[in-house]
Amino acid sequence: MAIIEMELNKIRIDENRGEQVIVLKEKEGSRILPIVIGIMEVTAIKMKISGVNPPRPMTHDLFCNTVSQIGARIDSIVITKLENNTFFAKLVISFDSRTIEVDARPSDSIAIAIRSKAKIFADEQVLEHVSN
Repeated sequence: MAIIEMELNKIRIDENRGEQVIVLKEKEGSRILPIVIGIMEVTAIKMKISGVNPPRPMTHDLFCNTVSQIGARIDSIVITKLENNTFFAKLVISFDSRTIEVDARPSDSIAIAIRSKAKIFADEQVLEHVSN
């Protein structure tokens, strides 16, 4: 599986469909990957980007804090496939000299990556499929 590094490009509202869309852009290229996400994930991502710190940890903060407290590290997230208009992702976590991949929704994965400063990747086949 060839993976391509991506970066958060923008978050936008699709006025016609009333959906929130997060747009990832190829770090060393021009291809983009738009992903429809829920309002809770959009809020969590926007809060972190804006530097808003809630008085108590949000769910994504709780997850990142837990991973850190047990001595693990979130290395990256990978958007792994697109199936029936649904994106799939994996969290790549290092723990005790092992690498663990955990199935996750792309929206949660991106919110976690933003918090943990983990790299964001997409499978080449996903990018090819979306750009066609």
